[in-house]
Amino acid sequence: MRERDILWTPSTGVGLEHLRLMEDSSGYVASSVVIVVEDEQPFSIWYGIRCDADWGVQSVDVQLFHSGNRDTKIALIADGKGHWRLPSGQSLPALDGCVDVDITATPFTNTLPIRRLAFSPGQSAELLMAYIIVPEMEVQPSRQRYTCLEQSESGGLYRYEGLSTGFTAEILVDADGLVIDYKGLFRRVWA
Repeated sequence: MRERDILWTPSTGVGLEHLRLMEDSSGYVASSVVIVVEDEQPFSIWYGIRCDADWGVQSVDVQLFHSGNRDTKIALIADGKGHWRLPSGQSLPALDGCVDVDITATPFTNTLPIRRLAFSPGQSAELLMAYIIVPEMEVQPSRQRYTCLEQSESGGLYRYEGLSTGFTAEILVDADGLVIDYKGLFRRVWA
């Protein structure tokens, strides 16, 4: 995979995401635009995520458009060892232990732990995520579990569990770990 474009839509409601994922000599860069209608209100975000060659998150930027009085930007830098800071250098101890990031409006961020951990069937991991809630533009730690249910050359099937919310869903991914179907939340409409 040198470069891929993916389109997702919510399983219910109105929305569309266009992700461009590029691989370069230092790792992976994702750039995406998400347009969603939530609670009868449309909003759009752009996000960018840079990962190293092992899918460890190095930075994440999220910008909210049509935001009213909300904060419109989040920019975070990760050291890959569970420590986060702002671009100004200010550390974010509330996110200590978070290695991956999860943005609520996209299925792409599920790819990050799936690729980073390279599970075999039956393997499971409990993770602490830097959880970015949009359009609220809030960041908080979130405990999650991923379990590999099936694996083949064409992709895999994973169980996602939100340990604090009790939410569980199956996620079908392609050979690159990109979501095809996130049961009840997102489905791919173009690849």
